[in-house]
Amino acid sequence: MATFISHLTIDCSDAYSLSEWWKPVLGYEDVPDDPNLPGHDECMLVDPAGKGMTVLFIEVPEGKSVKNRLHLDLRPREDPQDTEIERLIAHGATVVADRRGQYGPGTGWVTLADPEGNEFCVLRSPAQLAEQSAPTEAADA
Repeated sequence: MATFISHLTIDCSDAYSLSEWWKPVLGYEDVPDDPNLPGHDECMLVDPAGKGMTVLFIEVPEGKSVKNRLHLDLRPREDPQDTEIERLIAHGATVVADRRGQYGPGTGWVTLADPEGNEFCVLRSPAQLAEQSAPTEAADA
């Protein structure tokens, strides 16, 4: 019999602060009736719509020292990729690598890092993907 992923755990030095940083990034909230508070060494966030994966932040003694072996790929729900990247940088993310256009116009991603250095990628929005796959007027002629 198969298993399923219960939640994604992110090791960190300050579970509360990092969960608070990620909350507006994902549009997530604390577990109802179990709020995250300063000093908690484990803080969980859930998708209020109940559709996304639960994320758990756990304090560990060691700091991040190498590239993540696993990372999140984020897709903006509505805004274009560039707008979402600007929002996240204004929120405190840092750019690790810009791979936009790597596979041709309108392709690619940008790798960012949260305040503790955990990398994540920002992909193009569903609207941008649909726009790219839509036939152009020249192709219809």
